[in-house]
Amino acid sequence: MNPTGQSAVFGKRKEPHTVIIARGNEIRHFTIRPWLAAFLGSALAAVVIGYLLATSYLVLRDDLIGATTARQARMQQAYEDRISALRAQVDRITSRQLLDQQLMETKVSELLERQTQLSQRHGRLGPILERAESEVGAASAADGAAAAKPDERAEVIGAQSAYSIASLGAGDTRPFSLWSTRSDPLPSDSAADRADRLFVSINQSLKAIESEQLSRVTTLADNAYKNADAITQALAAAGLPVDSDFGKDSDVGGPLIPLNASTMFDSKVKELDEALDALDHLKKEARRLPLANPAPGHSVTSPFGVRTDPILGTAALHSGMDFRAPMGMPAKVTAPGVVTKAGWNGGYGRMVEVDHGNGFATRYGHLSEIDVTVGQKLAAGDIIGKTGSSGRSTGPHLHYEVRHNGDAVDPLRFLTVGKKVAQYL
Repeated sequence: MNPTGQSAVFGKRKEPHTVIIARGNEIRHFTIRPWLAAFLGSALAAVVIGYLLATSYLVLRDDLIGATTARQARMQQAYEDRISALRAQVDRITSRQLLDQQLMETKVSELLERQTQLSQRHGRLGPILERAESEVGAASAADGAAAAKPDERAEVIGAQSAYSIASLGAGDTRPFSLWSTRSDPLPSDSAADRADRLFVSINQSLKAIESEQLSRVTTLADNAYKNADAITQALAAAGLPVDSDFGKDSDVGGPLIPLNASTMFDSKVKELDEALDALDHLKKEARRLPLANPAPGHSVTSPFGVRTDPILGTAALHSGMDFRAPMGMPAKVTAPGVVTKAGWNGGYGRMVEVDHGNGFATRYGHLSEIDVTVGQKLAAGDIIGKTGSSGRSTGPHLHYEVRHNGDAVDPLRFLTVGKKVAQYL
C-alpha cells in the first residue's frame, strides 16, 4: 500500500470535505463529496434563476398583457372600420340600384304611355283615313296608308324598348344598336347610363313618329281643302250655284293661345274632319248637278244656241245639244233625280225628263224606247231608254237638254265643269 495515499494511476487523490457540527454534548459530522457539492450548487443556481425569472414575469406581466390587449383592440378596430366601410359601400350600391330601378321604371312607364297614346291615335286615325281615302282620292289615300304605318312601328318600339330597359336594369350588357347611336356600351357605363341613352334614342323615334303623323294629317287636310277649292272654283267659273262659304272662316279674331303637344294632334284631327266635311258637302252638291256626259265618246253634231233649222232651213234656237249615236244605244241619266215625264212629247218624240232638284232638270229626246216611268227615282248613270230618231229628227241621235227653273241653259257649261271636277268626285 502506498503510504502517502496517492493513486498510481490518477495522481494525487482528493479527499472529501468533512463537516462537523457540535450541539451541546452531541457532536455530528458528515462528509460532503465533490459531486454532491456540485449538485447542490447547481440546484441552488436553478432556484435562484427560477426565482429571478418568476419575479421578472410578475413585474412585466401587466405590460405584456396591456400590449397584447392593445394590439387586439387595434386589430378589432381595424376590422370594424373595414366592415363599416364595406357596409357603407353596400348601402351606396343598393341606393344607386334602387334609384336606377326607379328611374328605369319611370322611363318605361313614360314609353308605355307614349305607346298607348300612339295606339289610341292609330284607332282614331283609322276611320278618318278610310274616309280620306274615299273623299280625297287615291294619291291622298297613299299618304293616309303611310300615316298608319308609324303606329305599327310605335307598338314594336314600345314593346322592345320596355324589354331592353328592363334587361339593362337586370345587368344585361348586350348591344342595343337598334336604337342607340353606339353599337356597344362602354365598360364604364352603368345600367342607368345605358338605359338613359336608350331612352333618349327611343324617345326621338317616337317623336319622329308623332311628327310624321301630324304631317300626314296636315297633308290630308290641305289636300281636302285644295280639292274643295278646285270644285268651288270650277262651279263658280261656270256660274253654277255652290255654297262656297261652307267650312271657311271669315271675320274672326281673338287672343293667340298656342297649342301644346297634347292638344296639337286633336286640333289637326279636327281640322282634317272639317276639311273632309267641306269636301264631302261640295261633292254632294256637285253630284246633284248634271255634270256627266250623256253620250261619252260620241261627237256633238249640233251645239246649243242659234242654228239653221235642219228641216225648215231657217234660223232657230236649239235648246240643247245633239250627240251622234247609233240606233238603240243606251241613254243614261247624267245626275240622280226623279222622272217627271216619260212619253211622247211633240217634236221631242219619245222623251224623258228628270228633275234633279234646286231647279235643275234634264231632257233626253228622240228616243226609240223608254225604260222608266214617271215618279221613278234614278241614280247617276241609270239607263232611261235607247237612242233613236223619233219626233222631229233627221236621223238617229240623242237630244240632250239642261234646264234651270224651266229655262234652257247651255249643257256645255256643265260638261266642261264635269271634266274639271271628275277627278275630285
